Amino acid sequence: MSQHNSKRIEQLIGAMTVEEKIGQLNMLTADLAVTGPGMPADYMAALKEGKLGSMLNLYGVELTRKVQRVAVEETRLGIPLFFGYDVIHGHRTVFPIPLAEAAAFDIDLWERTARVAAIESAAEGLMLTFAPMLDVSRDPRWGRISESAGEDTWLTTRLAEAKVRGFQRPDLTAPDSVATTAKHLAAYGAVMAGRDYAQVEISERAFHETYLPPFKAAIDAGCPALMPAFTDLEGVPMTANAAVLQDLVRGKWGFDGIYISDYNAIAELVPHGVAADIPAAAALALKAGMDIDMMASAYTNGLPVALERGAVAMADLDAAVRRVLAFKARLGLFDDPYRENAPVLTAGQRAEHRESARDAARRSMVLLSNRNGVLPIAQAPRRIAVLGPLADNATEMLGPWSGAGRGEEMVGLLDGLRKTWPQSEIKYARGVDIDSEDLSGIPAAFELARQSDLVILCVGEARQMSGEAGCRARPGLPGKQAALADAVLDTVFARLRQLGVLCLAAPVGARPDH
Repeated sequence: MSQHNSKRIEQLIGAMTVEEKIGQLNMLTADLAVTGPGMPADYMAALKEGKLGSMLNLYGVELTRKVQRVAVEETRLGIPLFFGYDVIHGHRTVFPIPLAEAAAFDIDLWERTARVAAIESAAEGLMLTFAPMLDVSRDPRWGRISESAGEDTWLTTRLAEAKVRGFQRPDLTAPDSVATTAKHLAAYGAVMAGRDYAQVEISERAFHETYLPPFKAAIDAGCPALMPAFTDLEGVPMTANAAVLQDLVRGKWGFDGIYISDYNAIAELVPHGVAADIPAAAALALKAGMDIDMMASAYTNGLPVALERGAVAMADLDAAVRRVLAFKARLGLFDDPYRENAPVLTAGQRAEHRESARDAARRSMVLLSNRNGVLPIAQAPRRIAVLGPLADNATEMLGPWSGAGRGEEMVGLLDGLRKTWPQSEIKYARGVDIDSEDLSGIPAAFELARQSDLVILCVGEARQMSGEAGCRARPGLPGKQAALADAVLDTVFARLRQLGVLCLAAPVGARPDH
């Protein structure tokens, strides 16, 4: 950081009231997305009172510049805000979920998709993304495994480096650079029984060899922000874990960026059982090195009392404020608070981004088997049956945590096939709903399959069945989709037998000895 910015920051800290200092550590949400419990606060009132330092879930150049103008022109010290958002697998252009994209084993692809997402989000006034998600995850029951790269530490580490490079430029002041937040430090993916927010019990060796390397790689690649996990590690909540946040990451690794709490995480130190009240929770988090309080208002309500109690010192508060202001200086906000040179996307660029999404989807697909060389289909079949609850359901194609993607802009499988094979007779039957006990639609799907030359069966989860709070004890096909698959496969196998083709595949619900 330049001497000019260092001097500016010290002057600001010297001029601030305690309330204004705490305000710089307070992050509130707007209402353009729901990413946690509770209603959005009156962020404009908090801003005008000097009680707001950053925001999430607000995007769009007009909106962000309107709010920034109040921060710069209508507050006593004129300190700009920064705006963050969960740009997990694309912003306006939606790419495959991270778990799918990881299956491509393509570092260049990971970097390219992050670059597109950065350009689009920077064009809408965003300066920080709450990504990449670097939780090594080995339990498919955990809903948030969809946001991760899966089970492999090496793969997650390479993805961490690629995503940081893609989202950020070496200079964070670049107009198309979006700062990254590596999350969730650390071992959140090892929650007991795959249940969100459950405790984590792992060995010290596993913690250091399996779960920490991706975060170290992200920091080494230039990631300036980290988000600790909701969870506790061997009884100590990560939000208050000074041994990890201060001693290891800041001390041994040399991390000089900011910590941003997860949504309401500081207040949740009370139900964790490590803090008696909100002032105690605020003191624990601040002493552990937590800089920004996302949507708990624990610092706003608790730190004044904690200071009076002597649970924290003014030096602790000043250190956190100094890191937040230094981060804003790294973003160039003191010199260019409105990001005047942010990208302006053309129709041609948007079309290019959409083609990038198609390419990412192609590369991310995994073919488990290809008996009898069915694929690729060389010639369009005359009669095609497209079956299942996800065949004509474009919005579900967004996947979880889909940023600012719009369902009405998605292309469902049925529409895509009709555009690809206009000469074919393509018929559709839903068969069953995604998660329902109703079997009444299966006979129609069965009959359609019987009459067709090619059957495409589209089954799986709804987008909200994955992601945060989307854990499932039995991560198989929901509802009666397995019954639909059994019926359709029985039809296909019967027809193959009529044609004299030996069929070795078993129906979805068949017993192993069949």
